[in-house]
Amino acid sequence: MSDTAMKTRSAASVDRTIRLIANGAAAGSTCSPELAKGPWEFDRGPAGYGPGSSMGDAIPTGSPRQGALPEEYRAASDEELHDRIRAAKATLGDRVVVLGHFYQRDEVIEHADFTGDSFQLANAAKGRPDAEAIVFCGVHFMAETADLLSGTDQAVILPNLAAGCSMADMADESSVEECWEQLESVYGDLDTPGADGRVPVIPVTYMNSSAALKGFVGRHGGIVCTSSNARTVLEWAFERGQRVLFFPDQHLGRNTAKAMGVPLDEMPMWNPRRPLGGNTDASLANARVILWHGFCSVHKRFTVDQIAAARESHPGVQVIVHPECPMPVVDAADAAGSTDFIVKAIQAAPAGSTFAIGTEINLVQRLAAEHPEHAIFCLDPVVCPCSTMYRIHPGYLAWVLEELVAGRVVNRITVPDAVADPARVALERMLAAKPPVADPAGRAAPKERLETPPATGETAA
Repeated sequence: MSDTAMKTRSAASVDRTIRLIANGAAAGSTCSPELAKGPWEFDRGPAGYGPGSSMGDAIPTGSPRQGALPEEYRAASDEELHDRIRAAKATLGDRVVVLGHFYQRDEVIEHADFTGDSFQLANAAKGRPDAEAIVFCGVHFMAETADLLSGTDQAVILPNLAAGCSMADMADESSVEECWEQLESVYGDLDTPGADGRVPVIPVTYMNSSAALKGFVGRHGGIVCTSSNARTVLEWAFERGQRVLFFPDQHLGRNTAKAMGVPLDEMPMWNPRRPLGGNTDASLANARVILWHGFCSVHKRFTVDQIAAARESHPGVQVIVHPECPMPVVDAADAAGSTDFIVKAIQAAPAGSTFAIGTEINLVQRLAAEHPEHAIFCLDPVVCPCSTMYRIHPGYLAWVLEELVAGRVVNRITVPDAVADPARVALERMLAAKPPVADPAGRAAPKERLETPPATGETAA
């Protein structure tokens, strides 16, 4: 590796930054001193998401747990793990494809064959039908989606089973089924169109949800959305339904619907712990978008005060945030869009631009290292990565790859046919609802439109 590449990798490493801060060798702060530990330290402890942004979120009973990582991987040095991963990949060749989400630590991204958001990576898996194994370095719902879209003879592997998603867990199938029953008590038969030819409610689930919930919307005439095509999907839903039940992320639903002109008083929140979600019959009758009480703990950390501080310290700064951020943050930013949108906006910007980015720190720090022609920093001054993405470590990647070399498949993620069939229906509806063609320059979109979605595709690692 060249000196320049080594410097870029070192600068991009959030893990290195955390260790330096923990050792007192660098200024700054983290949201938890436990981030400096290996993720295997938390595999056998109490159930939880682990240190990082979701550490305070309640984890559902029965969430997947990771068994003990063998000692040889826990004790190995960073360079030894990298050498073992490279050797295993060379041995496996085209039999394996490694996918790395934008929010993964850079030490994992280094070995990814494709890097992207969850939908791009699911498409990348679909585009490698000859691979016997798909190693998905992301979180549980992403691996499930890859299993839905890949061939039946392909094994989808999640290196650490504890890599879940607290937002996805905020909407479980039983709670959504109960919500659906309560909505029937208000609106009547939800499968019967009204005088305008539209059914009372169309369910829409964000990609960041379990396969079971994708199956739910598939069975009930609904659709899946991504942060890139949420507006297009809501337009599709409004053509077929008088209102939308949107889960699990309230902020993506609210920000997208608001940009489409839906008044806030027509977007009641549904709290699954309260009768009628905490609403009245009258408020539900007036609803156009019913928002589930869910959120992303990474994007909830960003604030309007952080934006004000960035503008004061960096005149001319461009503030771009993810639409999972709270509405006041999106309103105060210059633009909001998906992770892929943020990447392309930075790539297209003239040299010398300054960006304050409101999304996960691993992506922000990587972009800053890869684009020294710009000044790029995270809105949140506290280093606090996604708890569950951070559960994936080169040690786990080396382990699952060397198990494949030995002819063993570990940590396989499979979706039962009863769930997979309707879930694929919902995903196919999403694929058919194509967003407008992106701005070829990849410029940041005005806030009122949130995002002109970039064309979907793979980003080679």
